[in-house]
Amino acid sequence: MYLHLGQSVVVPFRDVVGIFDLDNTTASHRTRSFLTRAEKEGRVVNVSEDLPKSFVLCVGRDGRRTVYISQLSPATLLRRAESNTFDT
Repeated sequence: MYLHLGQSVVVPFRDVVGIFDLDNTTASHRTRSFLTRAEKEGRVVNVSEDLPKSFVLCVGRDGRRTVYISQLSPATLLRRAESNTFDT
């Protein structure tokens, strides 16, 4: 099963560690620090053309961590994961 994150980006659902709301989580200095460090290390992929609403943390089979920034809400991403739809 795959999860469509937006902008033709699809990731294997088994690689998804978590789906996070940017508004709620970036209030924490730890989350901001994590995202800043991931960006400096080149592990952030922005798949958002509009205002980003969520980020998805994925760990591939090779152990590489990637953070995807998405314009889709966490609720929308969860619905897609549960229904396995690829509607945009």
